Amino acid sequence: MPALLRLLRPGDWIKNIFVLLPLIFWLPGAGRGIDAPTTTAKLTVAALAFVAFCLASSGWYAVNDVLDSREDRMHPVKQRRPVASGQVSVVSAIAVGVGCMVAALIAARAVNEATLWIVVAYLVLQGFYNLGLKRLIFIDTATIASGFCLRAICGAMAIAVPVSIWLVLCVFFLTLYLAFIKRACDLTSANRTPLSMWKQRAQYGDWTELNWLLSVSGGLTVLMYLMYTLSSHAQGIFGGRALGLALLTPIVLIVVHRFYRRAMHGLSDSPLDAIRTDPIVAASLALFGFGVYVILYVPGVEAVLRQAILI
Repeated sequence: MPALLRLLRPGDWIKNIFVLLPLIFWLPGAGRGIDAPTTTAKLTVAALAFVAFCLASSGWYAVNDVLDSREDRMHPVKQRRPVASGQVSVVSAIAVGVGCMVAALIAARAVNEATLWIVVAYLVLQGFYNLGLKRLIFIDTATIASGFCLRAICGAMAIAVPVSIWLVLCVFFLTLYLAFIKRACDLTSANRTPLSMWKQRAQYGDWTELNWLLSVSGGLTVLMYLMYTLSSHAQGIFGGRALGLALLTPIVLIVVHRFYRRAMHGLSDSPLDAIRTDPIVAASLALFGFGVYVILYVPGVEAVLRQAILI
């Protein structure tokens, strides 16, 4: 992949899938019909909001590579990044980053004003993160998780769906857990290179503390998902089909554990890499997606669930 393209980290664009998450609460489920023109319009603005966040995140990836280039050169893996390795100059990286941010604002404004302000808030948040918050333990990961919450809120605002507190909490704890997974993976990779001088900015050097943070955030991730599927809010949207979503909780637990295991072995923390290289993660996510489709869209499932499950 060309160095300039790697600078934008297109593999990380999958993180912006959270922008499309609110579509689950709008697309026809439990027999609700939606006309084709409305569907096309909603999908179009959701896709445009997704593109806006891809551009915004890539803009900060480019600038971040400049800010972290000195530290990255001491990491056995990060030293291959375009700026740290010298493949892309500092001036070029900053120009590309700023250009992507401007393009992100233009794309967001094309959706609606609310989307524009959310993207602005995301860019400002990332600015604070890269200029100092990333050096504060726990604050760094909480900031990252907040950025993902903004993604989900942006998706809801783009398609005019009310923002649910359940959506915000589920996204926050899931991405908080994944942020701690990244810290664990980076630490494991660095420890495997005895001569490495790299140190984590936020000083996640205590494995006991990091394991506690992983345990709490991972447990809350699974708990929030289960509580949401059993909540009256989910019942109001999906009816009895929400019970079926609760039955998928073991799959969520499997994926949460698998990411932890990969981090302990120093494997890539990227969700895309995990799907591509870990057959258990890939199979679990495929099974989860298939289960969601069957539960929400196959006729007659709600009646079967209500008869088979005592609530």
